[in-house]
Formats: sequence, structure tokens, C-alpha cells
Amino acid sequence: METLLIVDDDLSLLESLKMHFEDIEHDGSPRYQVVTATRASEALRVAQEVMPGVVILDMKLPDRTGLDIIEEMKSLCGDARIILVTAFHDMETTIRAMKAGAFDYIHKPFPDLTALDIVVSRALEYRQLSRRAATVNVETAAARLGDIVGTSPSMQQLVKEIGKVAASRATVLIHGESGTGKELIARVIHNYSYDEPKPFIGINCSAIVDTLLESELFGHEKGAFTGASAVKPGKFEMAEDGTIFLDEIGDMSLMLQAKLLRVLQEREFERVGGVKRIKLRARVIAATHRTLVDEVSSGRFREDLYQRLKVITLQLPPLRERRDDIPSLVHHLLERINEKVHKRVTRVPPEVLDHLMRLPWRGNVRELENVLTRAVVLAPGEVLLSDNLPALEPTEPDHGGAHINGHPVHGNGHGGHPLPNFLVTQIDDPSRIPTLEEAERMLIELTMNVTKGHKGKTCQILGISRPTLERKLQKYGVRQDQPV
Repeated sequence: METLLIVDDDLSLLESLKMHFEDIEHDGSPRYQVVTATRASEALRVAQEVMPGVVILDMKLPDRTGLDIIEEMKSLCGDARIILVTAFHDMETTIRAMKAGAFDYIHKPFPDLTALDIVVSRALEYRQLSRRAATVNVETAAARLGDIVGTSPSMQQLVKEIGKVAASRATVLIHGESGTGKELIARVIHNYSYDEPKPFIGINCSAIVDTLLESELFGHEKGAFTGASAVKPGKFEMAEDGTIFLDEIGDMSLMLQAKLLRVLQEREFERVGGVKRIKLRARVIAATHRTLVDEVSSGRFREDLYQRLKVITLQLPPLRERRDDIPSLVHHLLERINEKVHKRVTRVPPEVLDHLMRLPWRGNVRELENVLTRAVVLAPGEVLLSDNLPALEPTEPDHGGAHINGHPVHGNGHGGHPLPNFLVTQIDDPSRIPTLEEAERMLIELTMNVTKGHKGKTCQILGISRPTLERKLQKYGVRQDQPV
């Protein structure tokens, strides 16, 4: 329901307009809450109390003119649209009114209130569009499924889950390590949930000090605390009937968790320092890198709030568990990076791609993008160079008891990968030395045995790409339909 403030000293007209707008319905409920005032001073006081969406303001009032108070009215009620009304056809005043920021300037008496209805509806629509333009990040607001790169089984399953989630308005909890793309997934869910543009309002709960987070979420009234010089709508209010995204909700204090729980239960909230109840119309999507079950066990997160949030839970896999997606991610990210830094680095040699696939990626896709950005900036031409990539880290030796063809295997001390003893100890009989191809075949068979045929893990251990492994499996005739 939108709040409409009508200011006029003509009591009969005021009552007529009030009854007219209160009779208008939307989806079976009253569309407007109508408040009135007959003087400029009263109008300013009421505007501060109710924060109207639209003000219908008469030009001639007993104490001041509408033109005199338009600036003050705008400062008190933020982005409310002000419609000035006058009984006089004065071209100069019309120009001054529009210059001062009036949304429209219309004349009375009103032979047909339909014209006024249209202006009020346009004013509310423009206000909503203005809010969205001010709060939605243009670069990422149009996130679509094409921004989710990867054909690994975990990503294919994630896309299916997003499709199911987008068909409902249920609360969603997204879990994943830092850099896995939790906000991207939230935006994709949002954009596939609505047929028309809706606000997407995000807030990082760990980036704002606890004393200010409540005001950011729910807004505040003028004078609610030191520095609150004007009324400010919060993120929940600005999200309207779109999506509110609470990133890193696991870092929220217990006090705010209790308030958020009440909001989710009652679907209502008040601004800090206020008493007016505001309906929560937005869908809530939360995200965290923490394991909330452990946080609940340790007493750092409320179990009742956790139950409210986890209506639908999405788990984002870390990049190291979907290394097969790295080549596609690299080419996707290069397009964006080239445009951003005004370069044309488009060629990635196989050895550079192998290098990228062997890095640990503790920072996941965000780290990959940062690494690629640096490499693109430093590239002298159109080829991405491994010289500009982070060095590969040595891995710990594996002292397991694996065997192959009766030979014990152990760590070689260099790459940490298990090798047959006959490859790393002194051999007196030259006939026992295998050829290079035989050694490679045995090493691949050994690794496939250790990983139980898991090709992704085999590639990671051997430091090769998936296509390279496939070629060598075919070359050496290693069967893939059963353990080697």
C-alpha cells in the first residue's frame, strides 16, 4: 500500500479527494493510505511522520505557498514525488515549479479525476524506477544463466536447482566458499523469478559495523540516533517486491539475528526509532561461507533463524572440485577482462592452461579472475604467458602403500606423487629400466588405481589437462569402464 499525502485548504475538495483515492483498489486491497493537511507547517510535519510516496500539494496555502516548501518537503521525505496543484494558469510559476523539482504541475478544479489518477500512478512508477536505478548494480544486475560457466556435474545440478528455486518465492540459503559466486547465483535466481524488472538490493553483513547494520537493513527515522538528520529508508524497504540479498549472514550478531527472525516470521518491520509497521514484500536470499550447522552448535548462530533461512539450500562447489570447468571459465573471463582493461589477449597456450588447472585456487573463481586480470595487463601481446601467473606450489609426499605390477610405490620427494621404487632407486640391471612410454603408462595406471578411476583427481595429481589424459588413456589402451 502506497501512502498519499494531500495538502489543500479547501476542506470539501480535500475530503472528496481523500474518499476518491481510498476507494481505489489493487489486487483486492486498498491501493493508497491517504493522509491530509490544510497548512504548509502541518504538511511538513505529517510528511516527516508518514514518508509518503506521492504528495499532492496545493500552491496557495494559508501560511506559505506550495512553491515555498517544495525543497523542504523533498528533504523530509526523500524520493517522494510532488505534484503541485493550482487554480491559476501562470506560465512563470509553472516553470519555477518544474525547475524546483515538482513531478508535475496541474490545474484545478478537476473536471475528471481520471487525469489526476494517471499522474499519481506515473509518479509512483517513476519513483520505483528511480530507486532501482540508484540501487541496482548495472554491470551485474542482468546476470543470466550464461554467466554461470561450467559443464561439470556439480554445475549442471546447480543450474537445475536454480530453475526450481526461480519458480517459487521461498527463502533461499546459498552456501559456498569465498569467491565461488554466491551473489551471481542470487542475481540469476532473482532475474529468472520475475517477468518484469524488480529491485535487487544486496548488503554485505560483514562489511558494515554492527551498530549501523540495523539502520542499513530497516532504515531510520530522523533523530533516531546521532547523525540521523533525515528519514532514511532501509534495504528491506527499498527492495519493494523484489529481492533482498543478505551476503555473509553468518557474520551477523546474535542481537540482529533475533530482529531478523522476527521480521521473517511477521513479514513486517519498523525503521530504527519509528513505530510505523512496514510490510516486507521482498523475497529473502541469504549467503554465507560459514557452515551454519557448526555455528549453531557453537552458539554463534540462532537455530530458529537457521531453520527459517534454509527452506531451500544451494551448495556452490569450490573451483578445485570442478577443475574441468577452468578452460571454459578462462575464456569467459578473458572476454570481460579484455573489455575492462582495453586489451586483446585472446590466445591461451596449452601449457598455460595446464598451469592454471594445477593451481590450488583457494580464492576460487574470484581469485582466478584476479590472476587473469594481472596476466592480461602484463601480457606484451595477444598471448597469455605463464610467466605472469602464480608459481605452482609443491605438494606433500604421499607415503601410502600403493603397488603396481607387484612393485611398491612411494613419494619421490619432488612432486609428491607416488612412483614405483624401480624409478627412484639405483638399478644395477639395465634391462629392468622401462622405456619412457612404459614408465608413463605405468604412472597413469597407478594414479587411476589410487583415484579409483576418477579422471578429475587423476589430472590434478599428474598435473595434466583432461584432454591430455583422454589421449594418453586411448594411446596406452587403458580401459576406462572398470578399475585398472
